[in-house]
Amino acid sequence: MDLQLKGKNAVILGGTRGIGRAIAERLALEGANVAICARDKAQVAETVAALSAMGVKATGASVDIMDGAALKGWISDVGTELGGIDLLVSNAGAMAQGGDPASWEQNFKLDVLGMVNAFDAAKPFLKKAAAETGDASFVIIASISAAETDNASSYGPIKAALIHFAKGLARQYASQHIRTNVVSPGTVYFKGGVWNTIETNMPELFATSMARNPMGRMATPDDIANAAVFLSSPLSSFTSGINMVVDGALSRRVNF
Repeated sequence: MDLQLKGKNAVILGGTRGIGRAIAERLALEGANVAICARDKAQVAETVAALSAMGVKATGASVDIMDGAALKGWISDVGTELGGIDLLVSNAGAMAQGGDPASWEQNFKLDVLGMVNAFDAAKPFLKKAAAETGDASFVIIASISAAETDNASSYGPIKAALIHFAKGLARQYASQHIRTNVVSPGTVYFKGGVWNTIETNMPELFATSMARNPMGRMATPDDIANAAVFLSSPLSSFTSGINMVVDGALSRRVNF
């Protein structure tokens, strides 16, 4: 299926590994130009080289997403470098699991303020793209933990805040054809990721968590990327304000 992304310009926060890397690669496969940021300079350079080898324009930088001025400056620069921004994906997350003030602050500064600052910086470019083509997209990666919990942690409520804010953006900018949607993954496994670390260091917890997945496996980053890229594409031009749960039926809630 042609997702009509060829020649589009995409910006991905946290694009060097896991879900973010898979989203960047999928967008490149569809012919979109891609800008990524992450903390590790070497990983950014390797990812940009790999994306460029796929035949698209790719750029990236080491950016501290919790530094609002630096993040906004980078997005503004890449918007100019690429000649616009059609798609923005906020994927980076602090992953702090505690309920202590430090965990709340870390999750809020990276997940929430990072998302807010990224949208603010990309908004002029998204408005221009939507005015010219009839569609621009903002996709936020949250988590099923927004609606599922086993203990008091900052992680789930922060993800819930992303979903709530996304709905407001979707309604506020619908008339300007800037769409905002959320993808909420369940458990996602990849080498070097959280669940790979748990598998190595806490095998009993990993086995218990794996057993909760009705499909008998965890998601791959590609499973999540495919959903996110489809929502980003013009084929989803009338889809805005949704929270797409991609969890292999892990959650028990019914969505109406």
